[in-house]
Amino acid sequence: MDERPQPEELLREYDLKTAPAGGKLKIFFGYAAGVGKTYAMLEAAHRAQKDGIDVVAGHIEPHTRPETEELLDGLEQLPPLIVKHKGLTLHEFDLDTALKRKPKLILVDELAHTNADSCRHSKRYQDVEELLRAGIDVYTTVNVQHLESLNDLVSSITGVTVRERVPDRIFDAAAQVEVVDIEPDDLIARLKNGKIYREEQAQKALSAFFSKKNLAALREIALRRTADRLNRSAQRTPGGTNAGEHVMTCLSAAPSNAKVIRTAARMSGAFDCRFTALFVETTGFAEMGAETTRRLRQNIRLAEDLGAQITTVYGDDIASQIAEYAKLSGVTKIVLGRTNHRRFIFSPGKSLIDALTTLAPTTDIYIIPDHQPQYRPGFRLPWHGPATALWRTAADLSKGLLLASAATLVGLFFFSAGISEANIIIIYLLAVLLAAQWTGSRLCGAFVSLISVLFFNFFFTEPRFTLAAYDAGYPVTFAVMFLSSCLATSLVLRVKGQSKLAAQKAYRTEVLLTTSQKLQKADSVREILEVTAEQLQKLLERPVLFYTAEADGHLGRPVCFARQNEEFPAEARTEEEKGTAEWVFKNNKHAGATTNTLPCAKCLYLALRGQEGVFAVAGVYMGSAARAIDAYDKNLLLAILGEGGLALERQSLREEKKTIEMNARQEQLRANLLRAISHDLRTPLTSISGSASILMTNSAVLDEEKRKKLCTDIYDDSMWLINLVENLLSVTKTENGKLSLAIEPELLGDVFREAMKHLDRHAAEHKISVHVDDELLMAQMDAHLIVQVVVNLLNNAVKYTPSGSLIRLGAKKEGRRIVVTVTDDGPGIPDEAKKRLFEMFYTAGGARTDSRRGLGLGLSICRSIVEAHGGKISVRDHAPHGTEFAFTLKAAEVHSYE
Repeated sequence: MDERPQPEELLREYDLKTAPAGGKLKIFFGYAAGVGKTYAMLEAAHRAQKDGIDVVAGHIEPHTRPETEELLDGLEQLPPLIVKHKGLTLHEFDLDTALKRKPKLILVDELAHTNADSCRHSKRYQDVEELLRAGIDVYTTVNVQHLESLNDLVSSITGVTVRERVPDRIFDAAAQVEVVDIEPDDLIARLKNGKIYREEQAQKALSAFFSKKNLAALREIALRRTADRLNRSAQRTPGGTNAGEHVMTCLSAAPSNAKVIRTAARMSGAFDCRFTALFVETTGFAEMGAETTRRLRQNIRLAEDLGAQITTVYGDDIASQIAEYAKLSGVTKIVLGRTNHRRFIFSPGKSLIDALTTLAPTTDIYIIPDHQPQYRPGFRLPWHGPATALWRTAADLSKGLLLASAATLVGLFFFSAGISEANIIIIYLLAVLLAAQWTGSRLCGAFVSLISVLFFNFFFTEPRFTLAAYDAGYPVTFAVMFLSSCLATSLVLRVKGQSKLAAQKAYRTEVLLTTSQKLQKADSVREILEVTAEQLQKLLERPVLFYTAEADGHLGRPVCFARQNEEFPAEARTEEEKGTAEWVFKNNKHAGATTNTLPCAKCLYLALRGQEGVFAVAGVYMGSAARAIDAYDKNLLLAILGEGGLALERQSLREEKKTIEMNARQEQLRANLLRAISHDLRTPLTSISGSASILMTNSAVLDEEKRKKLCTDIYDDSMWLINLVENLLSVTKTENGKLSLAIEPELLGDVFREAMKHLDRHAAEHKISVHVDDELLMAQMDAHLIVQVVVNLLNNAVKYTPSGSLIRLGAKKEGRRIVVTVTDDGPGIPDEAKKRLFEMFYTAGGARTDSRRGLGLGLSICRSIVEAHGGKISVRDHAPHGTEFAFTLKAAEVHSYE
């Protein structure tokens, strides 16, 4: 019998091994409404249900088509989420119920749908992404006009701009895309028969969107887009994107910039290469109007949705900045829109495209025509702006007039002193430079230049005090003077702007470098959060908070960092805000204010992640007027959070390593204790049991002296065991970090007297003396533990010295320390043994008064106790022979009251 596996089994096993951890997405793709996407999706769902797959209809749009509604029979349907929106009752997809139900396959119609404001996500495709991350397979539908990169192309063909759009990354990342296709004639027939829209809607659609020409073009685009997706999937190498090509586009607030970005995205997709969107921040960026700023942010978000890497550079020479970045980053193709704004009299001779062609001759430059109405980027007359701008302009002009008047007064003084007119012209140029530096306004600089020419003509040229001039060369002088003033103003403002941009860039770079340096020094989670919060506040000037991950997989209480002299907003610490942070923690995505996920939150929440996952969640308080963070600050924000996440991961690894080392040390301690106890307990226990047995069985025949000898042996062995147990308990406390100290001022004399009561019985065979310099000598200590130290040191001297030896216990004050010494005149300790004497389980050789071997715990415990008191213990030779142990304690002051 052939037991080899069948090909189907091998393929199934391969699919299981190579399947991604998340769910799989299948898109039913069409070129227009009514081609049968939902119908095909429901048919596929019934086939999957017959194969034993758990299928649930999460949300099916009510198209009022009988054939489609019949296919819902036999499928479990989730109840819709009822939402009130502007007086209307809406039925939305209930994401939380779907996640709780967690079927194997769920049907979610209309991928490009925009959710109601109260839903978690702004877009339905974000709901689908969360389902996929939860491991749920999804069937969905979408039309070609809803793909972001094709939006402008479809709009140019049909004349209809589609507002609901899906990023191309969703389409390209789908496991399967099934094209649902019918002939345009058949689709028009279905429309006329009322199978797509009602009669009134059908007539409007036939006269506009659903023309045969439009449908044929949309069908071609849909088939071509699907074919491009298949080609890219087939040609993609295991390494990822094509490293030979790099497409770049430039971001601006121009109305046509969205079209340029989509064209560049399609080109990047066709070449399967890197895609960069570059923004050149000029000195006039801060003065852009609200509408211009809004358009710029929309274009930045569009580029992000289309998969572009957003990069910001600084400078007023836009062409040189683009060319320099293209050279350094290896850009091979630049996609730009044709400049369509009005140019001024003093605009440079070369356009951006001409300058870029000269600066980057080896780079391919693609120009996208701009058919939008002309506009003036960033230019706004003073009286068209807010009142504050008008007053600021008036103030600048007043300053310029004051400087020109001052220059005239100085010129009149020079004129009366007979100084030449050339020097007077220099004074006026100085006034122009000061005006440009003082006000930072080109308008003011031009105004001062004009006023200076007029003042010079009026006061210093013949005939004086008129605007006429006799000399034929004066008009040329006036023209050169005016142009020189304007040029000087331009240069001063450019240098001032460049220095401002350089200072901003240096500051932001310093923030990032300082973050890295400070995080390297932080050695606790609290310190890491404090450093990260400090750097974020420097960058964004907003309050921030952090939620750290707990052991149970949830977030703990928030750690809040308010700005100086301010309280942290209470609205950012609610349970709803914590729920948003929990979502970010579980999904590893941004959410909250200024995003499309839970946008009603008061904070922008971002994850602090490392290589192994999310370790904390940061919340940046945005307030009620949630203004988005600009692209460069956002990149820097993500960099700081990335550094913080890596620091938290390193701290977690350090703590884990410390725990592993502690566990290993404790295991080694247990092994050593068991090995030592198994040997050393046997002798005293055998002696006790033997002596007790003799006393029990032969008590009548034993004389008084022998009975006393046996009882003494039992007592000695019992005391040895008691001391052993005390030492074992101390070892356990010190190794587990549970050695608690009750430190109080204590008299050394009282401690020594208490220690003498607990010495070994053999201490009576030695001469022990106690010497204390001052009867009122006091030290800061835990008296019980220090008594144990003194007892261990004295008993050690008793055990290792012969009978009759002299043992001296003393204490004296040296500065702010008390030095306690235990000396003997015994044989001493070898130098080799001194190095390891305080190690656990180490015993030095030497004569013993009994047959029992010590465990080597006493001196190790003494060191632990003394060091816990902040002191040190040492051993050295005692002249002429013997050993001296010494340890130090902090002295306590004695206050006398008379």
